Amino acid sequence: MQISRRQILKAGFAAGTALSIPSVLRAQTPSAGARTVHMVKPTDLRVFDPIWTATNITADHGAAIYDTLFSFDSKFMPQPQMVGKWGVSDDKKTYTFELRDGLGWHDGTPVTAADCVASLRRWGQVAPGGQLIMAHASDISNKDDKTFTIALKEPLGLLVDLLADLTPPCLFIMREKDANRPATQQVTSTVGSGPFKFNEALSKPGASYTYDRNEKYVSRKEPSDGLAGGKIVNVDRVIWDVIADQQTALAALQAGEVDYFETPPADLYSLVESDPNLELQILDRAGWDAVVRMNFLQPPFNNVKARQAILHLIDQEAFMRFMAPDPKYSSTVTSIFGNTSPYSNDENTTWYKKGGNPEKANQLFKEAGYAGEKIVILDPTDWHEGDSASQLLAAALQKIGVNAELAPMDWGALSTRRANKGPVEEGGWNVFITTESDYSLGNPLTDPFLAANGDQAWYGWPKNDEYEAVRGKWANVESLEERKALARKMQGIWWDFVGDVRLGKYVSPIARRKTLTGLIGMPQIVPMWSIHKAEA
Repeated sequence: MQISRRQILKAGFAAGTALSIPSVLRAQTPSAGARTVHMVKPTDLRVFDPIWTATNITADHGAAIYDTLFSFDSKFMPQPQMVGKWGVSDDKKTYTFELRDGLGWHDGTPVTAADCVASLRRWGQVAPGGQLIMAHASDISNKDDKTFTIALKEPLGLLVDLLADLTPPCLFIMREKDANRPATQQVTSTVGSGPFKFNEALSKPGASYTYDRNEKYVSRKEPSDGLAGGKIVNVDRVIWDVIADQQTALAALQAGEVDYFETPPADLYSLVESDPNLELQILDRAGWDAVVRMNFLQPPFNNVKARQAILHLIDQEAFMRFMAPDPKYSSTVTSIFGNTSPYSNDENTTWYKKGGNPEKANQLFKEAGYAGEKIVILDPTDWHEGDSASQLLAAALQKIGVNAELAPMDWGALSTRRANKGPVEEGGWNVFITTESDYSLGNPLTDPFLAANGDQAWYGWPKNDEYEAVRGKWANVESLEERKALARKMQGIWWDFVGDVRLGKYVSPIARRKTLTGLIGMPQIVPMWSIHKAEA
């Protein structure tokens, strides 16, 4: 009888999970009981600047230590957060914002309107929503220490929604001296004004990151609702433990060494469900779309035929079996707007074929003039699903004669290297796999994956002027039907020039100990305020 991986692991866990936990983790665990929460995030935190990168772990870090002008509630309606009062002129062209009382930086200095203006301008360099505001703005300036204005050349009814949007890079407000740095250069300071302080003294890069409750944070009085309302911190400290091996992380969760595990292995969900102390919980019910991003600037994917080859090559069902083995958690996706948006549609999707079409892919590579050049796939080894998908993509390419090569690295290194626009010989890249919230893909004004404006676009730098002209009309139409019509036009163009390729959609539950409650379920961001931890 063959013994499965699941049986081996189950036996090991049953025999005594604490034995498999590295002694260094047990030694570092403080005896703070219910006042300290240990979390295992999907990857190591390498980048601390949530404007420089759209990586979700950095966005979670940003949500902890920074604050926002507006935030979305659970119905995705924008609500004031740092803003106390705001208004718009009769001609809808001038917005005035006044900061609420009690806002202060972790270094003890007050938050000012000048900080907000500098942060807006920096965010506007890279975020699609910010770029739209900057294109419409005639002036963004502070009037006094607590008041600033955004003056527009023409009305932009979605302005407040854009300010509140939770698609990374989100508009986190930084100190003016930090925000004055160009968005292409990382901010290394971790001084914010949010509900948590980053504890640099206790943080150990590659091992753990510590966040302490900001005792001077003045919360809003409204009840917590989504990411809006009061940000009440109920614990003294949150520690992100870096445990790259998923089985070790799950063992630590079972042993009570950690309280939260963001990416439990899908084939071990049943172990979590059978443990009376643990529970699976879906925080983002819209789920995640897995995406192949190709480098438009370098061969062979500067040729549309090569990009079309990847579109036809992909066997979505096979990729989902690797990334989300339980079929109840995954599905195929053929719309650039995901599966849950009112703008999801079937325009120009005849390329989709169950099992993929490797013969067509091979033909298209030949038409692109591909002559055996090395294609480098950035492979995130500490993100299990991404690692598996990268290996499957490399194998599929090699099967049709493409010289595909994996470049193994952790996600932190990948998130740095993908910014390199040069050829592979100079540290560049050809392909990487990532994910995007299915919810966020419903808004082409704010989602970086849906921009195709070349150097200003997200990594891969897709460029198509016809598509951008249609996307540019989105902000100026008001009815759902008008936007649905634009969505079909956009998708029709996108699948012709192939801005990226989708691998499927999956929902990824987190695993937690039942003593940890109060987690807020929203797309993209996993906030640490509102959580409670009971004594075991």
